[in-house]
Amino acid sequence: MSEKIQSPSEIAEAVYSRVFRTDLSQPGFALIDLGPNCGSEPQRQLMIDLKNEFNRLERRRQERELVYQSLTRFDQQVTTKPHRDGGPDESILMLGYEPSLIESRLEMSDYSKCAHDLGMAPAEFLDQFNPMFPDGQDRLAAYNTPIDDFDNTSFQIMLINNSMNRLGEGLVGVLHTARIINPKPDLSRVVNSTMIASVPQGHGESISVDEQNDFVTSAVVRRAVYA
Repeated sequence: MSEKIQSPSEIAEAVYSRVFRTDLSQPGFALIDLGPNCGSEPQRQLMIDLKNEFNRLERRRQERELVYQSLTRFDQQVTTKPHRDGGPDESILMLGYEPSLIESRLEMSDYSKCAHDLGMAPAEFLDQFNPMFPDGQDRLAAYNTPIDDFDNTSFQIMLINNSMNRLGEGLVGVLHTARIINPKPDLSRVVNSTMIASVPQGHGESISVDEQNDFVTSAVVRRAVYA
């Protein structure tokens, strides 16, 4: 689903329940469309602002807080299989896609629901039916949701619940897949990526405000490589 609300607090309020799900009634992801003219630094600043708004909501509703695990920028032109990014069992991915001539498709896989239907924990499902291989992909087929609103010509933010909890034990995650249609080494497909962990209150932020500001203003983009 695409959101076009402008205020960070309005966006956070609109998508919080869908992304920070603790049961299977919500999708576990949301797409925010910022249009083609947003600009890279404003997009990255919005990502910082959204994390702060989500932190406010998480403290109020769950008595927990959100802290950064990583902030980075990379040129991603390699198709992936369904996967969760390395991170804590309760974590959220916030991916800022910049406009690109390289076409791509995104898909979410509700592996938590699949595991629940099989009577398994999500971690157990990943161990027994690794979705990097055909058997795991086949088992997930009925749980896949293409992100039809994804537009490579627009600035967008994709919010993904990257968690790995059993149902009833906290945040409930999904897997994500990126399919690159026309990779071109002479072009770029920039993804501004932040990994956010949900932790007990009082944990404290380990990434400084200066580092967060560097993420917003940096011109450095690394090339991502996936197996």
